[in-house]
Amino acid sequence: MILDLIKNFGMILSLAKSDFKKRFVGSYFGIVWMFVQPLATILVYTLIFQVGFKTTPPVPGIPYVLWLIPGIIPWFYFQDALIQGTGVLYEYNFLVKKVVFNVSMLPAVKLLSVFFSHVCFVIIMFIVFIIAKVNMTINILWIIYFSFAISVLALGIIYLTSSINVFFKDMAQIVTILIQFGIWMAPIMYDESLFIDRALLVCKLLKLNPIYYIVKGYRFAMIGGELNDFKFLTIYYWAITIIIFAFGSRVFNKLKIHFSDVL
Repeated sequence: MILDLIKNFGMILSLAKSDFKKRFVGSYFGIVWMFVQPLATILVYTLIFQVGFKTTPPVPGIPYVLWLIPGIIPWFYFQDALIQGTGVLYEYNFLVKKVVFNVSMLPAVKLLSVFFSHVCFVIIMFIVFIIAKVNMTINILWIIYFSFAISVLALGIIYLTSSINVFFKDMAQIVTILIQFGIWMAPIMYDESLFIDRALLVCKLLKLNPIYYIVKGYRFAMIGGELNDFKFLTIYYWAITIIIFAFGSRVFNKLKIHFSDVL
């Protein structure tokens, strides 16, 4: 499957561009809406945690909003990829029914389409940090690696959820609900240091969430600090990601012969 994706990357890129443009067809403000909800979310969390709870980021000299942005931007990418990717086979059922079309490309098409939005948010993040006069270093190049890492994880999950969604339509709703819980299972709005004195077990459990590695990585790239247990977390992350990708793609390949019949 991976070789097929590489071989057909040109077609995947073309379809992803069309998918990205299609999302804003007929909308008066067009691409502006892509930024409204995420920016509103950042504003709400900033008001709640910085103004309400007086949350202090663990990085000295960094305002809460600048600490929040690198953590929540990869989450926006991850949740959009899963929500839109889960329903991709229904959305492109006309292609699924074509015998000559390689249906395995569709999850990658949707992921790449969402990735274009992610790139826009990363650029905005850089602009915000420049305006805020944050001293960024060569570490910002780590964004490339962590973007790739979260993309592989998301694609593996999409292969699984999109294939199941064809036969079990409630899968899309389940994914949405799990995502609502998921954002609280990673240290995005808060830092795990809050639990060190009260519940050390919570800190250890948070590290079992693969998104923990991504969030910490984005923050390391943008505001520095240390990546504690980096080698262990890297090995753990890629072990989990490879297992998910292998399982998801296997389920997809097993079920894809029935897609056209059901759809």
